[in-house]
Order: sequence, then structure tokens, then C-alpha cells
Amino acid sequence: MHVLILGGTTEARRLAELLHRTPGLTLTSSLAGRVASPRLPPGEVRIGGFGGVEGLTAWLGEHRVDALIDATHPFAGTISFHAALAAATAHVPLLALRRPGWVPVAGDDWHEAGSLEEAARALPALGRRVFLTTGRMGLAAFADLDDLWFLVRSVDAPEAPHPARMEVLLDRGPFTLDGERELLRRHRVDVLVTKDSGGAATAPKLTAAREAGLPVVVVRRPPVPEGVRVVAEPEQALRWLVARTSFPAAG
Repeated sequence: MHVLILGGTTEARRLAELLHRTPGLTLTSSLAGRVASPRLPPGEVRIGGFGGVEGLTAWLGEHRVDALIDATHPFAGTISFHAALAAATAHVPLLALRRPGWVPVAGDDWHEAGSLEEAARALPALGRRVFLTTGRMGLAAFADLDDLWFLVRSVDAPEAPHPARMEVLLDRGPFTLDGERELLRRHRVDVLVTKDSGGAATAPKLTAAREAGLPVVVVRRPPVPEGVRVVAEPEQALRWLVARTSFPAAG
């Protein structure tokens, strides 16, 4: 059985660890290549795009893929829709592995936005010193906000266009609550912008913002393509695969 994992997330790496060296299984993890030094999962790894729906469909057929797991970032909407179309065309079973989104709790001051552009439009009424944690892609949405100052945290350095008044912090999660508290204090942040990525690795910033009484602009994640089954945990994806073949569950 050949399993292709569209990865790049903690959940994708965990699933690859569960499946690695399973007798009777060939595992390939595919990474988009947007991060200069990605954390590689065990097993065979390919880096780069497939060339759209047609390219992915062809790859599934040429490599005799028996199951496709979309474990990409919750905001990697394009590849998820490509995966759904390619899987349907190639008649390959598809499962989406998505960590649950964050849920506000008492004391949170969240402002939901449907896009980065909508988040940018909301900022002038909420604060002047912005902690922007949406990654290096999409900074153009905030480039015209010359009256605001931005602290941009990303794994790799961002490229133009981006806000004129900007400090870049190159870092990779997981982050600690004490570290996030100190960061907000040191930079005098008065508003946080984040995508609803979910997971524990970057969640401490939400707690720190709540404690400080800061507004948080939360960009909603795009929907999973219609008709695609979704699970939240790598172990659930493993059980889905076990139900479709005879190889034993990893131990």
C-alpha cells in the first residue's frame, strides 16, 4: 500500500512517525517547500508543488498511490481543493487531517475576520502597535497601514510588499506563555493578529493577550472541500488507513 501525505504540519510528521517502517506500506510525505529549512518527517520526502490538479492526478497514478492524506496547514486552501479534485479523478480515497480550531473563552476580546484584508481594515480601530503572527505570506494586505507599527513573527524573512514600520522576529514554535507575555510587554503591543491555526504550539499568545486585555483579530480558516472526511488526530488517520488494508496498526 502506498500512502501519500500532503504535509508540513506537526500532525503530518506525527502520522509519518506512526506509519514509518510499517510492513507492507510505502510512505511518501510531500512538502510545499515554502520554508527554507523544514522539519523533515521520517520516510521518503518530496519537496515542491505538483503542477496543479492535473499534475497531482498524474502523480497519484504514476506512483500507484492507494490513499491520500491531506495534512497540510489549515490555511493551505489551494492544495486542499486540488487534492480533492485529484483524488476524485484518480479514484484514490482521501482523508483530511486537521487540528481543531481555537475557541474563545471568558475574557477574550476576539474580532473575527474572513481574510487578511478584512483583518487589516479592522486594525486602525483596535490599536497602533500590532503583533502580526500570520506568517510571511500575505503581508501585502497590511502594507498600506503606514500609521501602525508591526512586529512580524515568521520562520523565514518576509519579502516586500510589507508594512513600512515593521520589526521582524524570526522564530519557530512552540512558544511559552512566559515568553509571549514578555514579548507583548517589551514591544508594547496593543493588538494581536493571528490565523485560526489551532494547536498548542502557538496558542500561548492568545492566553497572554487575554491576560493583558488586548484585542485579538482572528482570521477564520477556509473550509475543507465538501464531501471530504475530516479527522482531528493522527491516530484517527491511522485507524482510517488500517480499515482499508491488512497492515497492522503501529504500536
